[in-house]
Amino acid sequence: QVQLVESGGGWVQPGGSLRLSCAASGFTFSSYDMNWVRQAPEKGLEWVGSITNSGGHSTYYIDSVKGRFTTSRDNANHALYLEMNSLKPEDTALYYCARDLGTGAPYDYWGQGTQVTVSS
Repeated sequence: QVQLVESGGGWVQPGGSLRLSCAASGFTFSSYDMNWVRQAPEKGLEWVGSITNSGGHSTYYIDSVKGRFTTSRDNANHALYLEMNSLKPEDTALYYCARDLGTGAPYDYWGQGTQVTVSS
């Protein structure tokens, strides 16, 4: 069955860095665009960024993380990554990876999330 498992979250001081990972299984990972979505405490879901499955793995980000976050993928190892630098308290959230059908439909599979807490 399809599984997405995030890891790498934790506590970090403002200005620090974390690298999140998402291990994918149960589907042809290389065939799908992938996304990162976060949910801050008492707030709704917020799309963070995405990476395409082809075309040189194009990446896209919400404005608030541009220049600080970088997503990448390793299709051979069925892995998705989110490198987060210069972290801010407002980046505190539960971070999810999600599979994208590429049709504009809602993401069909999500991981369980990994918590990122940025505070001093």
